[in-house]
Amino acid sequence: MKINKTNVARLLDKAKIAYQLVPYEVDENDLSATHVAEQLGENVEQVFKTLILHGDKSGYFVCVIPGADEVDLKKAAKVSGNKKCEMIPVKELLPLTGYIRGGCSPIGMKKHFPTYIHQSAGQYDTIYISAGQRGLQVQIAPDDLIREVRAEIADLIAEKEL
Repeated sequence: MKINKTNVARLLDKAKIAYQLVPYEVDENDLSATHVAEQLGENVEQVFKTLILHGDKSGYFVCVIPGADEVDLKKAAKVSGNKKCEMIPVKELLPLTGYIRGGCSPIGMKKHFPTYIHQSAGQYDTIYISAGQRGLQVQIAPDDLIREVRAEIADLIAEKEL
C-alpha cells in the first residue's frame, strides 16, 4: 500500500527529522486515540492526541497529551500564562489549524501556536502523533517533535480517579 505524504511528512523531511508513517483503520464512530492505539497494537500511553485550547490572555495554544488522558484545564491555563482556558469548539478546528477532528497534528498548522507536550513523552524512544489526516500516524522521537514545534514540556493531564 502506498502512503501519500502529508504536509506533516514533508515538513519533517525538510527539517531532516527521522519518522515513520504508520497507517491504521479509521472508525468514523470512534476517533479516539484509544482506538488508534488498538489499531496500531501500541500502548495508548505512547499515542498522543493534539488538542487546541483558547486562553483568556494568550489566545490559542496547543496541548499534546497521552491518548487516554484528559487535559487538566487549570494546569493548561497555568502553564500557558492564562487565568482560564477551554477547548475550542470542533467547528473552529479546521479554519484555525487546517486539520479535521481525528487528524489534527501539532506539526504544520496554518500558523504556529504555543505548544505544550505532556512530560510523559520523554519516557519513550518514540511516540505517535497524527500525520495530519485520519488513518495515518507519525512515529517520531519526542525530542525531535519538541524541537520541530518549539514545544515546552509540562504537566497537563488531570489526575486519574482511583
